[in-house]
Amino acid sequence: MNYDLIVIGSGPGGYVAAIRASQLGLKTAIVEKESLGGICLNWGCIPTKALLKSAEVFEYINHAADYGIKVGSSEIDFESVIKRSRNVAEGMSKGVQFLMRKNKIDVIMGFGKLKGKGAIEVTAANGEKKEYTAKHIILATGGRSRELPNLKQDGKKVIGYRQAMVLPAKPASMVVVGSGAIGIEFAYFYNSIGTKVTVVEYLDNIVPLEDEEVSKQMARILKKQGINIMTSSNVESVDSSGDLCKVQVKSATGTEVLEAEIVLSAVGISTNLEGIGLEEAGVKTDKGKVLVDDYYRTNIEGVYAIGDIVKGQALAHVASAEGITCVEKIAGLNPEPINYNNIPGCTYCSPEIASVGYTEKAAKEAGYEIKVGKFPYSASGKASAAGAKDGFVKLIFDAKYGEFLGAHMVGHNVTELIAEVVTARKLEATGHEIIKSIHPHPTMSEAVMEAAADAYGEVIHL
Repeated sequence: MNYDLIVIGSGPGGYVAAIRASQLGLKTAIVEKESLGGICLNWGCIPTKALLKSAEVFEYINHAADYGIKVGSSEIDFESVIKRSRNVAEGMSKGVQFLMRKNKIDVIMGFGKLKGKGAIEVTAANGEKKEYTAKHIILATGGRSRELPNLKQDGKKVIGYRQAMVLPAKPASMVVVGSGAIGIEFAYFYNSIGTKVTVVEYLDNIVPLEDEEVSKQMARILKKQGINIMTSSNVESVDSSGDLCKVQVKSATGTEVLEAEIVLSAVGISTNLEGIGLEEAGVKTDKGKVLVDDYYRTNIEGVYAIGDIVKGQALAHVASAEGITCVEKIAGLNPEPINYNNIPGCTYCSPEIASVGYTEKAAKEAGYEIKVGKFPYSASGKASAAGAKDGFVKLIFDAKYGEFLGAHMVGHNVTELIAEVVTARKLEATGHEIIKSIHPHPTMSEAVMEAAADAYGEVIHL
């Protein structure tokens, strides 16, 4: 069967690329070995947000008295929380199935592998193999939980993010290794429902990719919530032979052994490059990434790669944007290359974290003379009314030209606010243009305008 385009992998990079290709008139097929939507829809972004929503609702109930509401006792039905999360994921996956039919995209179930020029081989679950040909082939095979030599996962006591979403019962205790977005989101979720949680981070600050002020503020908030945080600490070994895992952790103060029912490894992802025919096809890779140009072309004509397996941030929205850019170039359009310094990053704990662009430290290291503005949510009327006064918005501008260099937020619902900054930076807005853009009152979004005003000495509500 011959196609204009075959996409291997149906995550947010693959299925979005396939849909855009179909819109542009390309006869398209997509190959998927498990479930449409990939890790994001089935085992990542979407089901974790469902778990976090359950935790948020539970917290609201437990703090209802703060809002003048009396309620009876509450308890977590862990099995039902997990079931709701899986139902949400299943619904989203069915939505992708509908989109495939709507856009007349052929879905080929099985494991796809490059097989000669313009060809792939798909192995079905029953072992049957079939070959398909296409002028263009996009690799969008994604990633999986990364395993460290001293932190081998057994899927039961030492687990990755996938098992963390379907545990058979709520654990009494958990050690989370790694404090990136995945680690912090699960730490928040399990702590909120009553699990005793310790986070172990190798670097000096949690959420280490964030601006240092955000990291420190988040650490204070999580500690206040009851999470034990160990930074500048390294897990040397895990003994899971007994009823409880014994986690040996080395820090600046010495070595100690933590005990926990579950150890969650959240130390990043590994790319899925094995067995997809890269070596045989001659596709160049480096340090677990496929080498591509600005339009995701590999060194082999007709073969492309997007998402977690190429340069750039391993995020769903990045993969989607790469898929669209790649396909539009294939179709003969002239898309603008992606600016990887204008990619928003979000962490969905409570309060949330959102950021884009340069941190204060990175801006200084890049040679900018900067203006920094900061507005705390303790000064926000909407935040006070919502009972969500923790956090702040911090904006960074180039002092010479007013260029919007970066934004760093921690607070209620800030993952919804960051898009304003991404758009403003895309349109090359200056600090003064943000100040003069009238924001609705009372809203959390006013903090963006106020932080810009603070950078230029014009803030009203501080």
